[in-house]
Amino acid sequence: MTSRNCLVAGVAAIVAVTSTASAAVISFTSFAIWNAYSVNAGASVITETFDGIGDGFYQSPFSSSVGGINWTALASGGLYVSSGQFSTNDPVALTFNVSPGVQGIGGNLYGTDINFNVVPSVVQVTLDDGSSYIGFQSASSDFVGFYSTGAAISSISISAMPGMPGGGDVYPTANNLYFAAVPAPGAIALLGLAGLSARRRARN
Repeated sequence: MTSRNCLVAGVAAIVAVTSTASAAVISFTSFAIWNAYSVNAGASVITETFDGIGDGFYQSPFSSSVGGINWTALASGGLYVSSGQFSTNDPVALTFNVSPGVQGIGGNLYGTDINFNVVPSVVQVTLDDGSSYIGFQSASSDFVGFYSTGAAISSISISAMPGMPGGGDVYPTANNLYFAAVPAPGAIALLGLAGLSARRRARN
């Protein structure tokens, strides 16, 4: 295995629906469709661009937050960041844990070589409940996302392998992460009461 730390210095489809008796996890390969679905379901979409994280090696785990969502990245061998691309130091799986859980999660997810060049890769993305997507990714704009109509999503794991025989090491890489957060029922109720109170005051 090669270690990065050794370097000096609209139309894509819903891919799958995994169902239970009362809920489903839906996977998408189009950000536009995932975003529209999430917003229509009442979620707020929050974006982590990684742009505020300096380039270089980071010990695992690494934690940060955006828009009230706390996330922690983990990978054996550590993590590596370059120009807003968040990846691993070794060609191993990259996992993001999320707190509080979200109803939707996705990102521009792909494989890179040791120098952060995008390489055609077979990428597998797996959620904490076992729902997964496997597909061919060849650009930093390629998207994979999920939306759960049941239990909240608390982690997403990305792995990558060469897209053709004889390919070299591939590092799973995220350019952006997107979270679809739905207010808790208590918060929704409070918002409703606040709106009702405001209407009453206006009528008085």
